[in-house]
Amino acid sequence: MGSGKTTLGRKLAKKLGYKFIDMDRYISGISGMTIPGIFSEYGEELFRKWESDVLKEIIKEEQVVVATGGGAPCHHDNMELMNQNGLTLYLRLTPESIRDRLVRSRNERPLIKGKSGKELLVYITELLQKREKDYMQSGLVVDGINPDVEQLVENIRTYRLPGPPHPRPE
Repeated sequence: MGSGKTTLGRKLAKKLGYKFIDMDRYISGISGMTIPGIFSEYGEELFRKWESDVLKEIIKEEQVVVATGGGAPCHHDNMELMNQNGLTLYLRLTPESIRDRLVRSRNERPLIKGKSGKELLVYITELLQKREKDYMQSGLVVDGINPDVEQLVENIRTYRLPGPPHPRPE
């Protein structure tokens, strides 16, 4: 949440000539609801199920950069699924950096709605502590403050999935 997944994802997709999918927008599009609306009406548990179902469809695509929601890697064995089917990136930031970005953000985020700056920092710190073990399973851990897009593009272009050779576009 607030790490820059969508912004970096768009840049990477453009440089690679790949399709870009923001999972939250994808889910909103197929459900006809906003993410806050889904959380409000159906709760987080159902949202996480939908998120996992959508991920299982998206991974079938080739040449795609996907920005998942911040919780996606932490539910329903999604991280394992993503690692088996592509290169995963964790945009690592400090809790303070994330808080500052979220305070400036215009997006409504259901998990932080109504929190003050101090409450937000405590929440983000606790959330990162819970999620870090999942995030650290990523194929690449990237500085979220100033990611080197050119280096990431090179890493993606040379990446090979585990197992038998898989054709990858140059």
